[in-house]
Amino acid sequence: MRVIPGLPVLGVALSLMTGAASAQEARPMPPVLREVVSGMPKSDRQEVRVLTATLKPGDKTPFHTHRFPVTVYILEGTFTLEMEGHAPKTITAGQAYVEPPNVKMTGYNRSATEPMKVLIFYVSDPDTPFLDVAHH
Repeated sequence: MRVIPGLPVLGVALSLMTGAASAQEARPMPPVLREVVSGMPKSDRQEVRVLTATLKPGDKTPFHTHRFPVTVYILEGTFTLEMEGHAPKTITAGQAYVEPPNVKMTGYNRSATEPMKVLIFYVSDPDTPFLDVAHH
């Protein structure tokens, strides 16, 4: 029998995360976001990026598009997303959303006093730019 280093710690962590006393009682945690998307890369290899960003009070992103879906989790503050053809969407700390590919958009921190921080997950073909600046 081969022992895998760290496996007991992983088991305890998973048990604690699910609130279960044992592996037999483990139950899945509800996801923060679960969404079916289209437009994911289809090549044999993909690049996974995890990024963080902070917008100071009043800051906004450039008007842009993404070539593949982008998943965003709000760590702190409130984010207002404006996508072409959609009503503005306000997302607060603890919430997540998906930005669809090939849609022109911009985002704002409309707070006058509080910064907002996001965690971003992006899966793309290798070496694909994260965003493409768009024109109105």
